[in-house]
Amino acid sequence: MKNAVEKTGKTVDEAINAALAELNLGRDKVDIEVIDEGNKGLFGLIGTKVARVRVTPKETAEDRAREFLNSVFDKMKLKVKINFEEKGNSLNILLEGDDMGILIGRRGETLDSLQYLTSLVVNRGDNEYIRVSMDTENYRKKREETLSKLAKRLAERVLKYRRSITLEPMNPYERRIIHSTLQNNKMITTYSIGEEPNRKVVIALNNRKKLEV
Repeated sequence: MKNAVEKTGKTVDEAINAALAELNLGRDKVDIEVIDEGNKGLFGLIGTKVARVRVTPKETAEDRAREFLNSVFDKMKLKVKINFEEKGNSLNILLEGDDMGILIGRRGETLDSLQYLTSLVVNRGDNEYIRVSMDTENYRKKREETLSKLAKRLAERVLKYRRSITLEPMNPYERRIIHSTLQNNKMITTYSIGEEPNRKVVIALNNRKKLEV
């Protein structure tokens, strides 16, 4: 994050514009403090005093995420490259480095927790909500493919043996993958039971009432 800059000018606006030019930012991206409004002096010649302002870049979602994640990785003694991509109100974070399995954790639990905590930090005090997604080593896509294949395989078993199957507890993201994969199968219905964090998906013959995810 860039440091604050102080600039002077014949007027406050002139000083502000000089600071914005150096920072290469618009007014909506900075906080402006007028240190001295200056004055023209007598006849614009005697006692003239320039205006002085301090312009500080506003902290962005990326700034907050980077600072938080770097502190976490420092404590974990991990060297991680953090890549950001902003799309509208979404902040996508890609982590690269060695020992990424540590950050993924069992069934992605560590990665999910880190994503959740980063989201809390990013959205601290902001009016506009920023959706944070985090991935490493293409884990999300691989997990989605694995769960999709699992859902289809279990659906075949339900049809074959005419008995419902209850999966192991999953987080909301994983449950949605199961539901989405089987939503167009007219012979099968899916619904969730239990309370977080032990909420589970049930795959059954399509003669039961669907419940909410």
